[in-house]
Amino acid sequence: EEFSQLRVHIHESLLLPTNRPLFRSVCEYDFRPRSSEAHSNMIQNVKVSRLVDVHLPLCSSVSSGNQSHEYLIQGSYEYYHYMQDKFDDKGWGCAYRSLQTIISWCRLQHYTTVPVPDHTKIQKLLVKIGDKPSTFVGSKEWIGANEVCYILDEYAGVSSRIMHISNGADIESKGRELMMHFIEQRTPIMIGGGVLAYTLLGVRYDSKTGKTKFLILDPHYIGPDDENIIRSKGWCGWKGPELFVQNAFYNFCMPVRPQIV
Repeated sequence: EEFSQLRVHIHESLLLPTNRPLFRSVCEYDFRPRSSEAHSNMIQNVKVSRLVDVHLPLCSSVSSGNQSHEYLIQGSYEYYHYMQDKFDDKGWGCAYRSLQTIISWCRLQHYTTVPVPDHTKIQKLLVKIGDKPSTFVGSKEWIGANEVCYILDEYAGVSSRIMHISNGADIESKGRELMMHFIEQRTPIMIGGGVLAYTLLGVRYDSKTGKTKFLILDPHYIGPDDENIIRSKGWCGWKGPELFVQNAFYNFCMPVRPQIV
């Protein structure tokens, strides 16, 4: 880009992170007066239409034990879940919703300006890149972590890596690896595999015992966009390893934070 080197120079001169866009045109602040309602619908100068950052009241700056610490995503996201926009995806759309949540995170960090795709757009993209047959469009077929990786790369320009876990009983043993992801990348993770899909927003990891809790944002929620209900009923909350089916395989789509400014 014409101004990319200039932006890098500004970031370095001001000792700002060199992997988070701060001086792109999309980051400009609009000083024009707005109504309070308009302000409430804007995050990082990006219009939002859903609940944002519902996990924050669940996070603590204090360790939950001598060796236990929380490692979380950085940046805002919108919460996408079943049945939004009067679209019935109950029973098959959980991974689509997790993907939408992750793309909303990419938008709110200014890594992309593409709109969050709907289910049909996602299906058409998978057909376009040759991953699915034309009959996939308009179907109620599931997608998984691999398809989420393909869409993030093709549509949003964000690469990812896949962590394969052969059975749910082994997921807690990946606590340190997940901790490092939330230290180095700090991006939301899509959990897929042979069963239900989830979005992972962080881990609470005990370096002494290896015990791990998982901060889960559940796309299976059906109901009003009420943060109190969502948190109190556990649709967003800290979960133990018992969440995962012991004999089912899992794939974690772990987006790599773009190194751009």
